[in-house]
Order: sequence, then C-alpha cells, then structure tokens
Amino acid sequence: MSQEHEPTHYTYQSELHRVWKNAVNRYEAGERTPDAFFDGDETAFLASIGLTAQEMYDYAEDYCGGGDPDFVNVATVTDIRRSYFLEVQRGHPSGTTMDISTIPAKKEAVRGIAWLPRLIFKARAKLRGQLDPSIMYGCGGDRKFWKESDIHPAEFLRMVWTYENNDDKIVDWVENRRKAAASAPVESAARG
Repeated sequence: MSQEHEPTHYTYQSELHRVWKNAVNRYEAGERTPDAFFDGDETAFLASIGLTAQEMYDYAEDYCGGGDPDFVNVATVTDIRRSYFLEVQRGHPSGTTMDISTIPAKKEAVRGIAWLPRLIFKARAKLRGQLDPSIMYGCGGDRKFWKESDIHPAEFLRMVWTYENNDDKIVDWVENRRKAAASAPVESAARG
C-alpha cells in the first residue's frame, strides 16, 4: 500500500482491529518506539482514517497497562474521528497541531466542573486530527471524568462535533448527564 491508501469502508473496522491487535502484541513484546511501531501499510491505513501512529500506540500502551481503553472504545472513538475526517475534512489532514501551551490546566473548571475545559479542548483537537503527540484523548484522567459522569468517550466526542463551536451547549449536556448519574440508584452487588 502507498501513502495514498484508499479506505475500504465496509471492512475498515476489521482492519482497525487487526492494527490495534498488532499494536497490543508489539507493546506486550516490549516494543516502545511509536514512530517505528507500525509498518508502512499500517501507517497508511491509519492515515486514511484520520489517525496517527502515536494515537494507536497510546491506545495499546494504556490497554496493556490496565485494560482500558479496550478495542470497542478505540473503535467507537475512531469511527467519529474517521467520519469527521472524511465528511468535514474531505480526507485531508488539518496540517496543524494544537498549541500545547494553550491547553487548559487539569484543575481548570467551568461551572464548577474540573477537567471539563481541558477535555473539550482535547476533544476538538482529536476530532480535527490536531492532537499534539504528547496529549492523548482518552487518557486516564479523561476516563476517570467520563466514568464519574456516566459518559462514553465516543459520545462525548460526538457532542463536541455536534456543538463544535458552542462550549455552553457542551457544558449544558455534561451538566445534565452528571446530574442524571448522581441521581441514579446504585445497583446492589448482591441480588437475591
């Protein structure tokens, strides 16, 4: 395959699974160099769906370190990024990377919700293919936030696309989800 790899739409998730599994196997075997982690065909495939080798490496690294994100989460987040890449960006990378000096601090809050300004910033960068290699959409801090808020990472990315230029709408949605999560009854671990 060449750098101009044409995505096969019907089977792309099977190919994504194969590349992810290879990444997990390589990581478990001790390989730790993201730039040389994937062969040319895999790199071309990732580029054809709007991903970088660094993003897939990060997924494999975190999965091997704690089982999260699993392939289902990788696939659902990738599907939204891929759709944005193909539909909005017409298959052309943005050509820019986020300015890491402008990312909100981890403790920065909006309406009393810490981490959310940072997460919105990262989600926009993920959606547009502008993540700095040192930043991961779906890192441990993001996953903690989503679990506490009962939000799936792909669902959050979709909301950021839906309200791409309206932070207030994103925050409203997150507030409503967090309220619902806080008021949901806790299921008993033991059932009779």
